[in-house]
Amino acid sequence: MTPERFDIYDDQQKWIGTAPRNEVHAKGYWHRSFHCWIVRDEGDKRMVLFQRRRDIKDTFPGYYDITAAGHLTAGEQLQDAHRELAEELGVYTSFDALTYLFTATQQLQGEVRGVPFLDREFSAVYGLCLNQPLESYVLQASEVDSLYEAPLDELLALFRQETDVVQASGVRAQVLTSTQAGAVPGDELPTNLDDLCDLGDRSDVKVKQSARKSRFVSEVRAADFVPHGTRYYIDVLETLRRVDGV
Repeated sequence: MTPERFDIYDDQQKWIGTAPRNEVHAKGYWHRSFHCWIVRDEGDKRMVLFQRRRDIKDTFPGYYDITAAGHLTAGEQLQDAHRELAEELGVYTSFDALTYLFTATQQLQGEVRGVPFLDREFSAVYGLCLNQPLESYVLQASEVDSLYEAPLDELLALFRQETDVVQASGVRAQVLTSTQAGAVPGDELPTNLDDLCDLGDRSDVKVKQSARKSRFVSEVRAADFVPHGTRYYIDVLETLRRVDGV
């Protein structure tokens, strides 16, 4: 499989070339990303959706994060990057339906399975109001472990340190595999990221999600989210108030 390549930039957002994903994160090259936060309205309450990253991710595995997000690969524009909504959540909408919120400059670092990373991004942040239940989303097996929602006002209180914990409702789809050649359905997906990606690329294998989803409730804390920074989360939540419904 050909490694993903990203356009890379200096700290003034001037393009300086391309590099493979692992090198970008190892050496801390600046690159671009797309963030989209989805909200829905429930009476006079605005709910905010966020995902839990799979435990096999190469940065911040198992953390709560943006509803849908991704890096721009080499040559991509933001209009192309909104494909993340379809890939991660099964949401097909036009780029024009999104509301631009702001651009964030972020430097995130850590270590996963003994490998350090430095993630420097120029992130264009968007919002989308989509009034559909959690159960209707189709989660991408290699990226998203589960999808949650919580009231916007309660999440704001969480990041303003006015409360320690918020109750969030979530769904996790059971993922099954089956083959066109008649293999027995119900085999579990591999947990290794490379094996999972290879499986999805094989022409004789279909990776699908069970339609059976049951809701559960989890306690979430600010420290459970990817450390984009308190200011980032507060700015996102405040600006999501002005995203128009459809």
